[in-house]
Amino acid sequence: MTADSPRTLVLLRHAKADWPNVPDHERPLAERGRLDAPAAGRRLADDGIAPDLVLCSTAARTRETWKLAAHEMPHRPRTVYEERLYEASLGDLLALLNETPDDIGSLLVVAHNPGMHTLTEALTGSADSAALARVKQGGFPTAAFAVLTFTGRWKDVEHGVARLAAFWAPHEA
Repeated sequence: MTADSPRTLVLLRHAKADWPNVPDHERPLAERGRLDAPAAGRRLADDGIAPDLVLCSTAARTRETWKLAAHEMPHRPRTVYEERLYEASLGDLLALLNETPDDIGSLLVVAHNPGMHTLTEALTGSADSAALARVKQGGFPTAAFAVLTFTGRWKDVEHGVARLAAFWAPHEA
């Protein structure tokens, strides 16, 4: 891929988590999350999204979300479990994107809020109006994903470089 190759970034928030008496990092999915995660995977597959690489937080709820979502996709991409995605700031998230090798055309990130919402808003320089309205109206609910596109190298990803092409949430009206 060249410096002016088109790229796709998919930001998937983990599905609804339960609140048992365990450390936050070890919280599992709630029953609704176990239903919504496969729905997100089916929607990704239906939309033709086939990431070359997945970066997934090491938290139990993100790992479980990705396992259930990936099961619905026709091809399971290479997955890297990344500790830095847990409680990542906007700067941390941008740094991780900037480290992505340029042979990756499509990247999917499975992580947490407020990071997924903040990153979506920060990267969006233009948008499909319906997708932007859904993000602004409903925030970034559990098991939702945003699809951003841009042209260039991963190391050049910064505020406003992407187009918000799509947004999906499992319980939209």
